[in-house]
Parts: sequence; structure tokens; C-alpha cells
Amino acid sequence: MIDKQYSTAAACVADIHNGATILVGGFGGAGMPTLLIEALIEQGAKDLTVVSNNAGNGTTGLAALLKAGRVRKILCSFPRSADSQVFDDLYRSGRIELELVPQGNLAERIRAAGAGIGAFYCPTSFGTPLAQGKETRVIAGRSYVLEYPIKADFALIKGKTADRWGNLTYRKAARNFGPVMAPAAEVTIAEVTEVVPLGEIDPEVVVTPGIFINRFVIAD
Repeated sequence: MIDKQYSTAAACVADIHNGATILVGGFGGAGMPTLLIEALIEQGAKDLTVVSNNAGNGTTGLAALLKAGRVRKILCSFPRSADSQVFDDLYRSGRIELELVPQGNLAERIRAAGAGIGAFYCPTSFGTPLAQGKETRVIAGRSYVLEYPIKADFALIKGKTADRWGNLTYRKAARNFGPVMAPAAEVTIAEVTEVVPLGEIDPEVVVTPGIFINRFVIAD
């Protein structure tokens, strides 16, 4: 009997190793898997590379992981916001590396990893410092930049409803990066609000099929 539900968040993240690359869902606080991040802080893995839309807000969630000194490098679209003081301090003092990725490129590079695409051409960033050192090409009179997929060892995402096979739905804006991150990691871990019996989720509303979820936990 397939049952991907774990009893604790600690058990879900126990095998995340030092130096791992981790996709972290969320658009600011919406859809951020805070319970799993807190468990990762307790677990102690370090020298991590994190891929997320933001570089943390306030002092909780991803910002707390950064503050704990566990992240060596972050790839994101919005490193700065009104309350990104943790990232700001780390970056200004040279204690974290940043790779800035335009938001559409970030989503597509992650999606490409899950879809098995080797690379793709995108016009965004052409002629800017973000394209320096990258291969370019003119297609039908327009200039493009070659972008490579972002693959990860683990993905931490937040869903709304799961069944024991790991089929997921999301709540409104919290859906954001979860669906593209789930297929792009070797191991995908979700925290969810509720678990329902098999067959209770209408197959037509399943957003992330259970084949892309390795384990999940209920966030109280």
C-alpha cells in the first residue's frame, strides 16, 4: 500500500545533506513551506544552495534558514524587499552568494528541468549584465540568450490537500512555484493542510500528480 505521509517534518527532511541544492516554493510568504524549513534548520544541513522566488522576508521561514548560516548561495528573482534585512546583511558582508534570475526565466528553467529539456533560448536579459558569459543567438530577427535548467536534489513545497498517494491541490496564490518545482527535484517533499481518502480529490482538480511527490506531512 502506497502511503507517502510522514508523521513529522523532521522525518521528511532527515536525509537532506550538506551542500544540497533545494527548491523552495513560495511567493513571499504565500506558499512557503515554513514547517519544512523550520525542520531543516533543526536538522542542521549546511552549505546549501537555495532556489526560490524571494530571498526571505522578515525573520521567519526562508529568512530564518539564511540567518542560521546554512545557505551558501541563493538563486532568486527578488533578493530585496522592505523586510529582507537578513539577506541584505549577509550579502553586504559577503557571507552569501547571489545569482539573480528574472522571474520568468526562473520559472521556465525549473520547469525545463522537470520536463527533461536540455536548454532553451529566451529573449529576457539579452543585452544586460545578466546575459554576460552566456551564449546568444538571433532567431527570426530577435536576440535570445541560452538558459539552462535548474535541477535540484530536493524540493520543499506547500500544498493544500493531499491523498496518501501524494496527489496535491493548492490554495489560490499559494500554488505559485509548487507545480513546476515538484517534478524538478530528485526528492520532493510537501507540507499540506489536510489529507483526504483516495478518490476524494476530483482527478480533474489535481494540480501535482502523486508521481512527483515523494513524501508529505500535515502542517498543523
